[in-house]
Amino acid sequence: MNILIFGPPGSGKSTHSQRIVKKYGLTYISSGDIIRHEIERGSPLGREMEAYLRRGDLIPDTIVNTLIISKLRRQRENFILDGYPRTAEQVIALENYLFDHGIKLDLALEIFINEDESVERISGRRICPKCGAVYHVKYNPPRIPGICDVCGSRLIQREDDREDVARKRYRIYIKNMEPIIKFYRAKGIYVRVDGDGPIEEVWKRIHPLLDYIHSREKKRMEHQ
Repeated sequence: MNILIFGPPGSGKSTHSQRIVKKYGLTYISSGDIIRHEIERGSPLGREMEAYLRRGDLIPDTIVNTLIISKLRRQRENFILDGYPRTAEQVIALENYLFDHGIKLDLALEIFINEDESVERISGRRICPKCGAVYHVKYNPPRIPGICDVCGSRLIQREDDREDVARKRYRIYIKNMEPIIKFYRAKGIYVRVDGDGPIEEVWKRIHPLLDYIHSREKKRMEHQ
């Protein structure tokens, strides 16, 4: 089972990706995680990408395509791609790679939230720079405001989580995803799920569809 999962910033796609990985045994490939790893390494590429993120701009397609496809070369089946593709150029690169290697996608799943919800979720996020714990000033506040429950360090707001940047990121997402959604809808694999509400409610909207696809693919493999 090969899945694309995407959604506006703060939609919970990474949270639900982890549930999908655990339940169905897929390999998780996250463009955000790969990019953050490069930035944390402090490599020249990481520093270049960090500058784009600070401005709320998208990282150039050539960079993102190279990073993601290098991961796919090691995982040809049973994967979930989180946050990729995000532009028409990335779709072309991905589809060409999948076609050349005889790999098919089973589902392009969008978890959708509106702009105000996205901005509230993102701009309220706080992160511990020492241990990596994540909080939200409204939905998951620390016991002591501004202080990490785990290690006692002072929490920070990432540059790309500021309200103005979060709003810009949302609008870029909507603009860039319109042709991508149209493409995957035409292929018959696009499904939009309402991402509003508690995690458990959203999960109840997602997993019946995945159960069906997983069962279908399992039967197909058994008959090959």
